Amino acid sequence: MKTITICGSIEFAEEMKQIAWRLEIEKGFNVLQCIYNEKNEPITDEAQKRLVAAHYRKIDISDAVYIVDIDGYIGISVADEILYQKRMEKSLFFTANSLK
Repeated sequence: MKTITICGSIEFAEEMKQIAWRLEIEKGFNVLQCIYNEKNEPITDEAQKRLVAAHYRKIDISDAVYIVDIDGYIGISVADEILYQKRMEKSLFFTANSLK
């Protein structure tokens, strides 16, 4: 069973949750996701740094990275994660279609 980390804009949180479900149920992947601040709690700079570090650690322990690219949108953070994935020589997958 391969472990993959999902990367994408938090704007697509609901889509990423559904993609994670499909990847585990249909493909048998072990999916690591970002966490979701569903109650919109304030995040300190220090907490944000910890969240970013945790996400990059998920990439470190994954076999691959799955980029959620809905309607061609990839933000700066996801672009940085793609560059990191390349440096770490992880496999890369994209959604590359609209899920809306």
